Amino acid sequence: LFPFDVPYYSFSPGPVNDVSDYVDTGGELVEGQGELFFLTVSLKEVNVIEYLGALIDNQVELSPRENVRPVGVSQEDLRAQNLALMQESQDSAKFVALTQLGYEVTLVGSGAQIQGIIEGSAAEGVLLDGDLITAVDGTGVAFVDEAVASIGGRKPGDEVLLTVRRISGEENEAEVLEIPIVLGPFRATDEDGNEINDPDRGMVGVLLTSGPTQTVFPVDIEIDSQNIGGPSAGLMFTLEIMNQLTEEDLTKGRAIAGTGTINREGVVGAIGGIKQKVVGAIDAGAEYVLVPSSNYPDAIEAAGEDISVVEIATLAVALVFFDTLLPES
Repeated sequence: LFPFDVPYYSFSPGPVNDVSDYVDTGGELVEGQGELFFLTVSLKEVNVIEYLGALIDNQVELSPRENVRPVGVSQEDLRAQNLALMQESQDSAKFVALTQLGYEVTLVGSGAQIQGIIEGSAAEGVLLDGDLITAVDGTGVAFVDEAVASIGGRKPGDEVLLTVRRISGEENEAEVLEIPIVLGPFRATDEDGNEINDPDRGMVGVLLTSGPTQTVFPVDIEIDSQNIGGPSAGLMFTLEIMNQLTEEDLTKGRAIAGTGTINREGVVGAIGGIKQKVVGAIDAGAEYVLVPSSNYPDAIEAAGEDISVVEIATLAVALVFFDTLLPES
């Protein structure tokens, strides 16, 4: 009965994963080594019955469909973007971990790739999915964060010149285009589902991820994400790589869960579904849960007295926490 979809997604606690099952550096395990877990949420577009069930389940949150999947972005687009973000998080984790350990790593980016166009935005009808932005106003960009920084700070009505590499035609030929874009007003939604409209802030209106990268790692590291998407395991991948490549056990024999994106500078970024992830960490029996700074208040609320929440702004802060851990008695 009532199989009809409603315009909402549900967030519920997802599987809790031992990071060592996903990361292989060829390093040997330390005797008595503890566990590092990365946390997930189960994201589902709900029908009427599931919507009603979510309303009375404290572990499930509902979010309007457009907050998760903007108008004009298909489910397939969203899935592709999340898988691309997972790949980017793996590359960043390898880069940060090996750099922290003193290895020389070379990472060469190709630009910021468009994974979706926001309906009604300045980009609609001008830019295309798959376009690779290689320069902004003549200045080259190698990664998505560089493109965002180059475009940011402008106002609606400002013009930005994007250099775009586009694959088209039956022969999949590449062409380089110079495309001027007149920015529109910024509109988005925050983590609580509140609409944000900023008439003084300009927006192109695209979903971006970093384009293909060429990375030379001095250590052969395999990360098998097993079809899990999104960037939120970046911090825990980084810690697991370091744990496998050092003689001492970071965890001191303890079970520690965590979540958070990580960029190439080692900065830990916010994630979605923090309350559900904290619940997952508690259910898994973790003693501590590491969370990004901006998610810390919500994590504290969800944790209660059941788990210790550790605020992590950077990899350096995480390493200080591990240094202060006492071995499990």
